[in-house]
Order: sequence, then C-alpha cells, then structure tokens
Amino acid sequence: MQIDKKFIAIEGPIGVGKTSLAKKLSNTLDYDFFFEKPFENPFLESFYKEERKNALQTQLFFLFQRIDQYEGLNQKNLFYKGIVSDFFYQKDYLFAELTLPEEEMRLYDQIYRHMAPKNILEPDLIIYLQASPEVLIDRISERGIDFEKKIDINYITKLAELYKEYFFRFDKCPIIIVNSDYLDFVKNEKHYDHLVENIKEIKSMKNFLNGTF
Repeated sequence: MQIDKKFIAIEGPIGVGKTSLAKKLSNTLDYDFFFEKPFENPFLESFYKEERKNALQTQLFFLFQRIDQYEGLNQKNLFYKGIVSDFFYQKDYLFAELTLPEEEMRLYDQIYRHMAPKNILEPDLIIYLQASPEVLIDRISERGIDFEKKIDINYITKLAELYKEYFFRFDKCPIIIVNSDYLDFVKNEKHYDHLVENIKEIKSMKNFLNGTF
C-alpha cells in the first residue's frame, strides 16, 4: 500500500495499544518500526511505587534515551522508506509536567532545551489513541506486568486528560484522534481496515475516528 506519509507516530497514554498498532501498521506499509524502550529505564519500577520520590530520575533517563534514539533516527532517515513509531519525542515533556514539582520542572526544562536535538525529524502524521481511564486500567492489568499493577487510576486519569488537552491543540502535522474504547485494531480486521482507509484518505489537519461505523 502506498501513502504519502513517511513518518507516522502513534501516541496515547499507557495501555492504550500504541505498540501493537504500530507493529501492525509498519507491516502493512512495509515501513521500519521505531519503538520506545520503557523497560530499559532502571527507575521505572520504583517510580510506580513512589512517584514523587523517583519522578526526576525517571524522566531524565527517558529524556536522554529519547535524545539518543532520535539522533540516530535523524542520521539514518535518508535510508528509510518509511517509519512507524510508537512514540512522539515531545511526550516526555508531557510526563514531566505531570510528575515533577515546580522546582524540578524548571531544572528539567533547562536540560530539555539545552539537549534537545536540532532539526529533529518530525512526524508527517500522528495517530492519537484515546481511551477512558477505566479501559486503560483494564488493558494495563491484561498486560500482566507486575510493577504496572501499582499504577493508580488517578494517575491514569490525569495522564489521559493531559494527552487530550495537548493533542486537541496540536497543529504541527495532521492528526487522527481515535476513540479506542470499543476498537481493537489487532484482533478486529474491520476496525483496522477502517483506520487504514482513514490514513489513506486524510485531507484535514484534525480527523476523528470512533467506534460507530
């Protein structure tokens, strides 16, 4: 299948299904799959146990990891026929705003602005997956990762709201906003095919997809 979008980023809160969709879409398009590596973060498990105590080191590790990944992507992008990613570089700033107190956020902001790659490769299209906090908690539980069981629904609720506010204002590239509460792009081919058709026919900056089709 041929489309004119060469860098597609899938975004949304934890548990929404970003990685599964990104893998499937990369296979459909015969694109490279560019994925985040959250479980390489040695502070992540401690963060879910004691968020306030471990937030800064957790966010800084993700920031440095993301910088390395995107610098490598910038160097190699001429050789890619296309990329599907399960994250968007700016997501780290959203998480930092949610988890860091004011004085630590000022420090993080200084580091972020100093170290952010110049001329970063930007997506041609973002697929933003939404889901209710209750659905997200259920999906996180189904993943069966022990330390994720400590994730609080209040944290998920705040995170989902932060994503919503950010992407409803987002205007740097076209975006498909997907209500995924009743959609399963991995197991339901009708749902997946409908999304692919929307990607092929996208014409406006803001596009919406829900489960009523």
